[in-house]
Amino acid sequence: MKQKIYQIDAFTDTLFGGNPAAVCILDTWLPDDTMQKIAAENNLAETAYTVPTGNEYELRWFTPEVEVDLCGHATLATAYVLFDYYDHKGNTIRFVSPRSGELLVKKGDDGLMTMDFPTDDLVSVESVKEINEAIGKQTLETFKGKTDYLLVYEDQRDIENIKPNFHLLNQLDCRGVIVSAKGDAVDFVSRFFAPQCGIPEDPVTGSAHTTLTPYWSKKLNKKVMTAKQLSARGGDLTCEFWGDRVKISGNAICYLEGEINI
Repeated sequence: MKQKIYQIDAFTDTLFGGNPAAVCILDTWLPDDTMQKIAAENNLAETAYTVPTGNEYELRWFTPEVEVDLCGHATLATAYVLFDYYDHKGNTIRFVSPRSGELLVKKGDDGLMTMDFPTDDLVSVESVKEINEAIGKQTLETFKGKTDYLLVYEDQRDIENIKPNFHLLNQLDCRGVIVSAKGDAVDFVSRFFAPQCGIPEDPVTGSAHTTLTPYWSKKLNKKVMTAKQLSARGGDLTCEFWGDRVKISGNAICYLEGEINI
């Protein structure tokens, strides 16, 4: 059996930037074990699988090691494939995730795509000694979301200079750790570490911005914000806070179109 596959750079309009994701548009679901093996073979942060059901698409995401609850950049990549290669009618795609519910992606006239995601549940917690040791720097504020910790620091240099101990990070009981601060040229900057999921540092993390957006919206007293993820590849996002929903916008570009043998 041959299956079409696309590799899309998300949250960028330039090849070799942003966050790469693999996308497979399926007629019916493959066995979970097969989808996990394909994701491991791809060895990208995420491989997205979607199956059309009427006027919507069921959507799931796999890292090289596990299935995850939510992935922003692979959702953006999947929408890009459906809009550009599958001639999706209209400017809005409705995804349904078994783990995260309804996710909408709208394409603007300028080609910019905007995802409508549920806001993370963010709780302020005491500074965690093990996390500070793993990151190598004392945090100003610490928060716990549904799956990740958010650590807030003084300024952009702090985020740029972090050199985490991935061995210690891998021992934490969470999906990953977000580090963030006010930006110099944008409203806020961040990085995201998730060695527990097989992703030491993620280039651009849409799902982390469901945590970052409500925090910075309240901190900066702004509804619409610009953001940059300071990974080696880098990524640019526009974030809007709408209470229990956040809107995250970005571009995407196709790197690879091919077939895999199953």
